[in-house]
Amino acid sequence: MTVLTAPARRLKRRRRVRAKVHGTAERPRISVFRSNRGISAQLIDDVAGRTLAAVNWTEAELRGLSRADQSKRVGTLLAERAKAAGIETAVFDRGGYQYHGRVQALAEGAREGGLAF
Repeated sequence: MTVLTAPARRLKRRRRVRAKVHGTAERPRISVFRSNRGISAQLIDDVAGRTLAAVNWTEAELRGLSRADQSKRVGTLLAERAKAAGIETAVFDRGGYQYHGRVQALAEGAREGGLAF
């Protein structure tokens, strides 16, 4: 019997989700990365292997916010950048994280910004 560490369990969940979620140029994948310090998200076209838009918590306007507010603002900024790139819909890849808290706030922010998924 092997004992998996928390990062290994997350990686296992992430791979399982990625087997089912696939992004295209018309409907890219929203990939979420969450750490203890911040959160980042990017729109990825898996067919071409390109990142279409990205937002990182290290940007100046996001640094001073609380983590929950930061997550919501990251979602809103990602939606704005997606609109600028001509993207209306996407698929959400939670990256093995539970759809709760900051990940959920990012998704709600993106929806409020006008991105459908």
